[in-house]
Amino acid sequence: MSSTTRPSPHHRHPASIFSPDVETDATSTYSGTDLGTSTRNLTNVPEEDHPADKDIPQIPSSPYLASSPAASTSTFNVNSTSRTARKPASARTLGRSSNDQLASASTSVKRTTSASSTAPTPGGSSSNSRTPRSTTTQPQIPSPVQKFRSSPRLPHDKDAEPAPSTIMYWSRAPVWGTIPMRTMRAHTVTLVDTTAWLFGGCDDKDSSIDIYCFDTETMQWTHPDTLGELPPPCRAHTSTLCDRKLIIYGGGLGSTYYDAVYVLDTTTRRWTRPKITAGPQPAARRAHSAVYYKGKVWIFGGGTGLTALNDVWTLDVSGGAGTQARPMRWEEVETRGKKPGPRGYHTANLIGNIMVVIGGSDGKESFTDVWCLNLDTLSWSLVKQQQPLYKRLAHTATQVGSYIFIMGGHNASEYVSELLMYNLVSLQYEPRLVLGKPPSIRGYHATILADSRLFVFGGFNGHAAFDDVYILDLAAGAYLPQVTSFTMDAI
Repeated sequence: MSSTTRPSPHHRHPASIFSPDVETDATSTYSGTDLGTSTRNLTNVPEEDHPADKDIPQIPSSPYLASSPAASTSTFNVNSTSRTARKPASARTLGRSSNDQLASASTSVKRTTSASSTAPTPGGSSSNSRTPRSTTTQPQIPSPVQKFRSSPRLPHDKDAEPAPSTIMYWSRAPVWGTIPMRTMRAHTVTLVDTTAWLFGGCDDKDSSIDIYCFDTETMQWTHPDTLGELPPPCRAHTSTLCDRKLIIYGGGLGSTYYDAVYVLDTTTRRWTRPKITAGPQPAARRAHSAVYYKGKVWIFGGGTGLTALNDVWTLDVSGGAGTQARPMRWEEVETRGKKPGPRGYHTANLIGNIMVVIGGSDGKESFTDVWCLNLDTLSWSLVKQQQPLYKRLAHTATQVGSYIFIMGGHNASEYVSELLMYNLVSLQYEPRLVLGKPPSIRGYHATILADSRLFVFGGFNGHAAFDDVYILDLAAGAYLPQVTSFTMDAI
């Protein structure tokens, strides 16, 4: 590959990828004795830790250990007291260049002002008037404010090195509008027409239920209000597009793992909790994958807090299912052939009738393998690969014509910013020159393809999370998204 892996600035011993409580500190180690419920221990895999929670006592570094077995299968019940209030904006010193950009262009940022202690009193007295009452007044807590950038910061010629127009090129997106008030990792971004819908993921301190929309044509962020029965804050869930609706499944928060399904209608901006037929259903999980095929959402793998999974389930959402008259229905799929090992933080792409699974980790080791599941015959097959091989977890995989673009992630040693191109015809990796200023090393980000450009949202590098957006211009490869007629002959 022409792209090179950027070395991590600081060597760290990664912790777990699925352990709910260890996620707060990537350097924590387990010193307890309750290991009987886990068959896999993690010693060398990264986690999406919380820099703000370093003082919290940590428990198992095993990838799937929860604080108790019961916590691993618990389902979050939504009520008025469980919803997380939107946090006020705060000055973050996590080294994210987006905030440096805001500081350098402060005239383009508008913030609403809150009541000040120096404001005139209702009686009209001056701000420097002193009364006994004013000296005993408790300090007011500022109300939440929303960041707004009135105009984008456009790049200048001096910021960009000369490059041939035919070569793929990285650049920072000149975003503007109602900027997200939080960083983004283990979130989902789903494209509907030209709008990318961002939901969930970890903030600096917790997970979020905010919805943000990003216009891929104008680069404008908006923060729409939503109605209905909101899902709980979550991360490492899946969001699957079906008839302009986002089907959210799984995920978790802390020691809680979800098995609930929520639906967001992007037209009416209303959340619903669909009706589901009583019967067998998958275990609560996160770090799984999901694809949509023939009216069903196909779920694979993930972790429960106790163990990694390699089961396959379908959720029938066809014909407007989800009502009392026509509920959705779960069904476990019995596949044929040798199965992939249990794993999470892998990726799954639907290529025709084939679900292509790349990488992931079982908490003990990271994988280089590529598996294909024929969703018609339900047969698994392992792709025979040539050197070089790439270990990846917490990466993204986006289909671009007859290729899958694999971006970033963790290679079992460090986070990377490398872009890999996987040829779906030869089923091998191909080197390709990429210029510009790529995103910094990261995992747990999200990517989408829109208008012959690859968009990268947020991520986490083991020390800090990001709120930035990067664009990969396909340049002469802009024809690739239009390549739809090809066969995966090697399967």
